[in-house]
Amino acid sequence: MANAERSGRPTESTGATAVGRTRARLRAACFALWLLVAALAARQVDVVLGSPRGERLTDLETWVGPHGVLHVNGSLYASTRFTGTPFKGLVLKPLTRSAEQTLGWGWTFGTLLLVVALGLIAARALPPPVGRRTALLAAPAAIGLLMLSLPVRNTLWLGQTSIIPVLLVLLGCFAARGQRSSGLLIGVAAALQPTLLLFAPLLWCTGRRRAALSTGLTFAAGTALAWAAMPNDSHTYWVHHIAGAGLGGRADEAGNQSLHGALLRLGLNGPLEVALFLTLGAAVAVLALRRAVRCFDDGQLLLAVAITGCAAIVVSPTAWQHQLLWLLLAVVGRAGKRASDRYVWPVAVILVMTLPADILLPRMTSLDPLRDNLVLLAAVAAATAVPFLSRTSPYYQSPRPAEYAPTAPSRFRRVPLVPFLRRVLNRPNLLLELLLLRVAYAAYSEIRLAATGGSNSAGRAGAEEHGRQILGLERALHIDVERWANHLVAGTTWLRDFLDHYYVSFHFVVPLAVLAALYWRRPADYRWARSALGFATLLALAGFWLYPLAPPRLMPGLGFIDTVHGVQDFSQPDYGTLTHLTNQYAAMPSLHFGWALWCGIVIAVLARRWWVKGLGVLHPLLTGCSIVATGNHWVLDAVGGAVAVGVGFGLVYVLTGPRPTVARPAVTVAGETGSSVSTGWPTRRR
Repeated sequence: MANAERSGRPTESTGATAVGRTRARLRAACFALWLLVAALAARQVDVVLGSPRGERLTDLETWVGPHGVLHVNGSLYASTRFTGTPFKGLVLKPLTRSAEQTLGWGWTFGTLLLVVALGLIAARALPPPVGRRTALLAAPAAIGLLMLSLPVRNTLWLGQTSIIPVLLVLLGCFAARGQRSSGLLIGVAAALQPTLLLFAPLLWCTGRRRAALSTGLTFAAGTALAWAAMPNDSHTYWVHHIAGAGLGGRADEAGNQSLHGALLRLGLNGPLEVALFLTLGAAVAVLALRRAVRCFDDGQLLLAVAITGCAAIVVSPTAWQHQLLWLLLAVVGRAGKRASDRYVWPVAVILVMTLPADILLPRMTSLDPLRDNLVLLAAVAAATAVPFLSRTSPYYQSPRPAEYAPTAPSRFRRVPLVPFLRRVLNRPNLLLELLLLRVAYAAYSEIRLAATGGSNSAGRAGAEEHGRQILGLERALHIDVERWANHLVAGTTWLRDFLDHYYVSFHFVVPLAVLAALYWRRPADYRWARSALGFATLLALAGFWLYPLAPPRLMPGLGFIDTVHGVQDFSQPDYGTLTHLTNQYAAMPSLHFGWALWCGIVIAVLARRWWVKGLGVLHPLLTGCSIVATGNHWVLDAVGGAVAVGVGFGLVYVLTGPRPTVARPAVTVAGETGSSVSTGWPTRRR
């Protein structure tokens, strides 16, 4: 063996095998991503072309259809649907005849090809050094993100052309040969979207002065040509629209994510609003250009382009959803010195660009200013505030690594199944956790409601049949105590009030309090407990979908009293006002009991004082009594909730291994001589 090791052959063979396996995994991942991109593209085509004529490609139909504004001799802006520049109308007019022939398929597939081209150019523009894995996966990942983004989906649905200016700018910056051709492409983009003239000073300040001059001249030539051909429309656009009036809708609509739209929504108008818009817009443009120049000098040209595009969103009189694609390009910026912070910015951008604002922020009056201006705030942050790292920073390639707990021995040979999901000791980023928690809860609410087809009346018959099945099984097992407990509690005022209050008040408060305490005091255990809760909730959602179940209070003829919601009218398809907000047939398994049991297990395992452990055990017991006695769940629903929680903890164990039971030692952080990380934990015995 020693001779073989010295000869190097077995080592070389092992190394070659490992490299081959790595390359095979990379190729498989790349192939899977391209398949996902193809599926997303097919889905977009099906959504657009599968919709009735008149409900899809409405903007394109308004422009180039048989009675579109580009056919008539009147003003382009006689219809509020056309929001482009006069130059854009001039370019589109020759296409009207051919566009009528291929209004659906041709335009949709053409837009998809533009999206693919945009993703390929963005992937090739990543700043060096680019590893082999990134080089292989960047293109399909970029195209997939573009396909999922709201601007691209909106563009495909409406038949808009807003991808073209972004693509022209990227072509001018990364594909054109020579500064004149680069400026020509960017100038055409500015003629289509005037605020993209911000790229001219960027080119000038980065030493590409011929490109800057070519950009300005091309923009001026295109605008002058359109003014000569359509003087009235040009006057309407450059005087009326640039003065702040909305094209395509009222300027104060929530869809207008420019600074001008935000100021109007805040109630400002007149000279004060104009002065603020010009002042703040100029400040954002100057700060953004300074940051973009620094990024250009640092070799991050794609980030410089994204920052300038975000500034163009802010200073535009109107920036509708299909024009907001610049923000997605800013995902390439790296922010955060710790590994746990590195994902905050890209995840935030992806969520903002792919999900409606109502999912990210709840419908509360106090949050209206944030929710109505979410994309604008993200664009302002990208242009002026997010501390993007320089490529010269030691943290650019190697952020401070996460600290991992020592691997705990397992009783099973193949556990953990996913070894790289080790127990992290560092506290996760709070903003990222809150974002994911909000998105997860919004998805949970939507799936729970959709489990009965979007309304309770749609699943009433099946849910009541399942209720009779559960009652029959409980009678066979002699555990059908729901009606007896319900009438006992309904006849005892103080007990009824207590259990009603417990049922309504503690379902969300206690789990959130436990998560908050773990996050602050026990970050490693927070990840363990949070993952188990997530798995249990996913299993419960599957139960809601597969087995809609009427709770006792919604079973006609059984004589149950709804102590929480009041008397239900069984002659109506939906019972009471609450049934319009949530799925009343999501009873199996009971998440009321499941989440309470999760709290009890976590507190019992982690708490040090006996009375705290006792309170943890008492919470699921009281919750179980409240859900049965108030008529909201069957006993077997609680059993189902317990099974879901048990499987959740089991999955965490199988995937990541046993929970470590040792405190982490104080360690020195790499790159910070003499500093150490305090655990903040008490030392625990095994």
